[in-house]
Amino acid sequence: MASKVLKTIRVFDGRLVKMQHVSAACKCDMTYSIWLPEEKPAKPVPLIYWLSGLTCTDDNFTQKAGAFKALKQRGVGIVCPDTSPRQPETIEGEADSYDFGTGAGFYVNATVPAWSDQGYHMYDYITQELPEQIRTEFGTEVDVDNSSIMGHSMGGHGALVCALKNPGKYKSCSAFSPICHPTACPWGDKAFNGYLGSVGAGEEYDASLLISKYDGPHLDILSDTGDADDFLGDGADKPNQLQPETLIQGAAANDKVNLTSRSQPGYDHSYFFIASFVDDHVNFHADHLLA
Repeated sequence: MASKVLKTIRVFDGRLVKMQHVSAACKCDMTYSIWLPEEKPAKPVPLIYWLSGLTCTDDNFTQKAGAFKALKQRGVGIVCPDTSPRQPETIEGEADSYDFGTGAGFYVNATVPAWSDQGYHMYDYITQELPEQIRTEFGTEVDVDNSSIMGHSMGGHGALVCALKNPGKYKSCSAFSPICHPTACPWGDKAFNGYLGSVGAGEEYDASLLISKYDGPHLDILSDTGDADDFLGDGADKPNQLQPETLIQGAAANDKVNLTSRSQPGYDHSYFFIASFVDDHVNFHADHLLA
């Protein structure tokens, strides 16, 4: 689809390009950022997709995570899409809260007519449209067919779901503080009821359920959660939105998945946490992409 370059920024001897294009899946202009480790790569660059969390845009990771040095050292590029459609005109309920609507697409394909008509098809956008858009725009500079995926919080949920629902599409998957069992937490309840019409319909987007049924090439997953993350909850007053133990339980039942789930002492839900361990995740993916 038609596209344009919004800006190009030189960083770590590579280039960060902010792109805008017309999206068929999301029915509006969508923005993404892509960083490549050289101005003119000598060979096609493998890619990591980064999916951000609630309220974020394509800018959060590039400005806060501090990943460029590790990406440069390994010769791997990164793609950072937006987190929802952003239509010129919003509909009722789209801009009322941080955890639903704008900035909170939850990486599903909406089936409720109002949200489907508004372009809330982020799952199709991430897994189908965006890779082809990048292939069209960047051609032989990138190896679109050699990619991995990672994300944070809502984006960690999205990364897990995209990898588990598309066997063989991604060489590896990782997550920071993922929403592991969204059919059993308030964030997922709100998203699935709103976009899909019921929590039950969200089972096809629940990583803790999908991981036990995954049937494809061996998949390595790395997941980090800080043990001081407020969203781990403390009971009814502060519910557990993340539930990493459910992902561990699901993976234990499937020998086609190798999950490394780490609890990091003293770390919270923020980008300070991400920046502390992002090199581990970049190197984890690079080991798979460059094997």
